[in-house]
Parts: sequence; structure tokens; C-alpha cells
Amino acid sequence: MDQVQHKFVDVGGLKLHVAEIGTGPNVVLFLHGFPEIWYSWRHQMIALANAGFRAIAPDHRGYGLSDPPTQPDKASFADILTDLLSLLDALQIAKVFLVAKDFGVWPAYLLAVLHPERVLGMVTIGVPLKPKRSAFHQYLPEGFYISRWREPGRAEADFGRLDVKTVVRNIYILFSRSEIPMAAENQEIMDLVGLSTPLPPWFTEEDLATYGALYEKSGFQTTLQVPYRSSGDYPNITDPKVKVPVLLIMGGKDYILKFQGIEDYINNGEMKELVPNLEIKFLPEGTHFVQEQSPDEVNQLILTFLAKNF
Repeated sequence: MDQVQHKFVDVGGLKLHVAEIGTGPNVVLFLHGFPEIWYSWRHQMIALANAGFRAIAPDHRGYGLSDPPTQPDKASFADILTDLLSLLDALQIAKVFLVAKDFGVWPAYLLAVLHPERVLGMVTIGVPLKPKRSAFHQYLPEGFYISRWREPGRAEADFGRLDVKTVVRNIYILFSRSEIPMAAENQEIMDLVGLSTPLPPWFTEEDLATYGALYEKSGFQTTLQVPYRSSGDYPNITDPKVKVPVLLIMGGKDYILKFQGIEDYINNGEMKELVPNLEIKFLPEGTHFVQEQSPDEVNQLILTFLAKNF
């Protein structure tokens, strides 16, 4: 990771931590999800830099080394969109190719449809593009992890029983499974992972230590607000279609595919109505963290897509 450079960029009074590698006019902006940070793109950033691209990955506000908002309980996806526009302006970048995962797909979508002049194309990982953020919690039992984490104070009490590193460890283990994290009535989400449960084989103790140290700094206040408690907050969109080329990469064992209607939405052509220029690639053994689990395969898919569309 020594090749990756780090800096802080002022965006409306907050300092965003930005990791960067590579040079040149062709810029790829990486947007992480939860419980991730810039580091979750480490494999992709190096591969793209080696192929001649400039790779940039910020920590979202309140994540990793980036400043938290002054009112974390009011943080929203609109804030992330504003931060991204300010970041591009500060770095004097006119247009980018987006690579987004998990909840990072939503601000990527907003950027593409509300500011299409800034976006050349997009790769989304683990979550398909939709015109509105889906309210999955309405269709699943009370123990569904998103329902639990949307409840003010519930996750804070659950996470607070453990050190930060263990919380990150447990979430990585849970989200690497093919089943939706679901607690019984007398359980909390953290209870779903035993102390002896091993890390996924592709996620090292060194990786965990890196995540743990950065979440120790940021805590979970903003990270629970965005994405889980601000899910209904989005600007009015008059034209929801994505005009740029999009590649969706899904792991065949990603628990997201168990959410009601998601697999049909991806496979039955409905998504093509929103994204006419769409490619879909499934990695059969891939989990929700497919870009960390199978970096060589994901890197090749991204590079091939960039070569066709940049």
C-alpha cells in the first residue's frame, strides 16, 4: 500500500480523506459502502494505476479519516453528493468513471442522473441501480439487520458491548455469508457471530486491524445514519434513466440476492429500462465483498469495461 498517496481535501468546511494512485487524464472515482473505507478498493486502485488510470478513493464524511458532519444525526445522501461534486471541483477533474459498491451505488446514481456532464460511465458492485432506494425492511421480519440498525440507539447498544475491531470483524463475517443477517427476537445482530468464527479466508488479520483502527477513529454514529437511517432522503429526479454505460458485478452468493425481488429485477430486463446500456456479470462464488474476495477477476472485468467505454 506504500504506493497509495493520501491527502485531505476541503469540501464545504469538512476535510475529506482521499487515497490516490496513478496519474493521467483518465480518472476513476471509487465510492465505498459499509462497513468499508477507501481501503476496500486497494486491489482495484493498484491494478488500475498499473494500467494507466488515475484512481481516487475518498472516505465518505464520518467514515475513516474524513471529518464527521457537525450534526451526524442529520447526515444524508445529498451531503455525499455535494461532497463528491466539491471534491471533483477541488481536484479540477471535469469527468470521471465511477466504481461504486453497496450504498456507494446510490450517490453514484445521483451523480450520474443529476450531473451527467461529470460522469463517463459506471461500475456498480453488489447492488443494482434503482430509481429509488428500496425499503427492504418492509418485507422482512423485525430481526432483519437493516430494521434493527434503523432503530435509534439499538445498534449503538449492540455495538457498544464489543470493541470496534470486533464489530467490524463480525459485520465482515455476516456480510460474507449467503444468507441475510437476521436475529431472533431475543438476539442482537452481533450475537449472530461467535467469538471463534474465523474470518473469511481472503480477509487477513492485517486487513481487520486497518479497518478497526480507522473505525476506532470515526466511530459508528455517522455510518449508521448513512446509509441506514437516511434511506428515504433523496432529491426529486425528473429523468431517472442512466444514460452512460454501466457494468453491474454481482457475486452469485451475495446475500443481497435474497432480498425480495432483487434477482428478478436484475435478470428479467426491468433494470435495462433504467439503464439501457447495461452489462451484467455474475461471479458464481462471489460474496458481498467480491472485489476483495476475487480481486483479479473483478479487476479484469473493470479494466475490460473501461477499455470499451473510456
